[in-house]
Amino acid sequence: MNKIPGFIAILLGLAASASAELKLPAIISDHMVLQQKQSDPIWGWDTPGTKVTVTFAGQSKSAEAGSDGKWTVKLDPMPANAQPQVLGIEGTNKKELQDVLIGEVWMCSGQSNMGFTLGGDWNGDLEAAASKLDTLRLIKVPQVGTQELKQDFVGAWKPSDAGSANGFTAVGFLFGRYLHAILGVPVGLIDNAWGGSAAEAWIRRDTIEKDPRFKLLMDNTTKHEADLQTDKAKADFAAATEKWKEDVEKAKAAGKPAPRAPQSPDGWLSGNARPGNIFAGVVNPTLGYGMKGVIWYQGETNAGRAYEYAELFPFMIEQWRKEWNQGDFPFYWVQLANFQPKKAEPGDSAWAELRESQTKTMKLPNTGQAVIIDLGEANNIHPKNKHDVAARLVRWALAKDYGLKFPYHSPEFKSIEIEGDKAVVTIDCFGSSLRPYDIDEGIGFAICGEDKVWHWAKGKMLPGNKVEVSSDQVAKPIAVRYAWADNPVCNLTDNNAGLPVTPFRTDDFEMITKPKPAK
Repeated sequence: MNKIPGFIAILLGLAASASAELKLPAIISDHMVLQQKQSDPIWGWDTPGTKVTVTFAGQSKSAEAGSDGKWTVKLDPMPANAQPQVLGIEGTNKKELQDVLIGEVWMCSGQSNMGFTLGGDWNGDLEAAASKLDTLRLIKVPQVGTQELKQDFVGAWKPSDAGSANGFTAVGFLFGRYLHAILGVPVGLIDNAWGGSAAEAWIRRDTIEKDPRFKLLMDNTTKHEADLQTDKAKADFAAATEKWKEDVEKAKAAGKPAPRAPQSPDGWLSGNARPGNIFAGVVNPTLGYGMKGVIWYQGETNAGRAYEYAELFPFMIEQWRKEWNQGDFPFYWVQLANFQPKKAEPGDSAWAELRESQTKTMKLPNTGQAVIIDLGEANNIHPKNKHDVAARLVRWALAKDYGLKFPYHSPEFKSIEIEGDKAVVTIDCFGSSLRPYDIDEGIGFAICGEDKVWHWAKGKMLPGNKVEVSSDQVAKPIAVRYAWADNPVCNLTDNNAGLPVTPFRTDDFEMITKPKPAK
């Protein structure tokens, strides 16, 4: 066996030592905010077997890099601190993270209405101009859709100013700014929203596959994945692309907007609807980072499958909590806004069913819902008033997590009594009282008899947060619905903060979004 010459061995050794390097994920970087009063993980990678020591605020914690190079330490809980500190890490080499603060950390997730930027809000120009807040820190996670569990992303923590805030989630920024001002502590916000995303894309793939409740979803997924990777799918896409090019030229000649380009098979496979894609590419790189909780605005994409969402959405929350291993952290979401043309007659609605599925998810501990049935726009799925949305979300956090006295819970249906040709519904106002907005009558009610035909109904206000609901067309009512439409006209709020009454139905008729048996 030939021996390697000494000088070559030395060169190889130098090359190996040069390639060995302490590395940190983007989420662990300069300007970050650590979550106060809990044990926060700090992690990275180094040569397997290397001892890595983290020093911060008088603490020193060590760990050994495993066979995959990853190491993790946990800092002891610390109180909020707005004074910039240095976090030192020593392994194969040394790193010093500058300007590290301790405060409150929230993740801002969902689809386009969470991704909707501060600059797009009605007062976005003013909000951005007023956003220079050195102890409010922001980080954005890029949109990467994949089935491979990513360990890192390209991004960096930045202090809030007009440049970093303008392109940040409006709901997230305004939520965080309220916390920052009211609590008087540093706040860190993680923006990982992805427009048009489906809830199933935010969950680890193998956990959905193992749950029998989602067999139909995953069977359809597997078939769609196979279909998209056939020669026929590629040929169909090529043909559709050629036709699209012709349509673009025709539209240009006619002075009309160009049609949307067809999506390639690879587009869906790496996109925001494939189960597991966003979890693997967007959530996993931040998994375990110390945080207080999550705010969420999503559901439009799943509205056509509202029946399924009643199981899927709470499943997602439960899985995230298991993944993070930080207990049942707070999870607050925005219920779908009013949208699409108003209907002349009452009836069924997929969006109303999705809202009901969201409301049902409040059965989970430490959850809450911001009702915004009054803040939408009929012709715009992205309503521009994000300030009031954020305000309703932050009420939940301030009251439930920080012990402050703010009204926060939208009124909800409590009970119904049928009295002859009238139905009396009682609304739980959670310490407040019921208030009809603008006029003295409750608007937004529908009522039906045994024939299950819905008719608009009058809502007479009664003492005790009750409403008497009736219609001349229904002699023997059996059920009542309120604000049950894509874009309902309704006017009941609480008397403290003007929080809208949560849409509800008293019937259990079969949902229109319930999957039909295969023929």
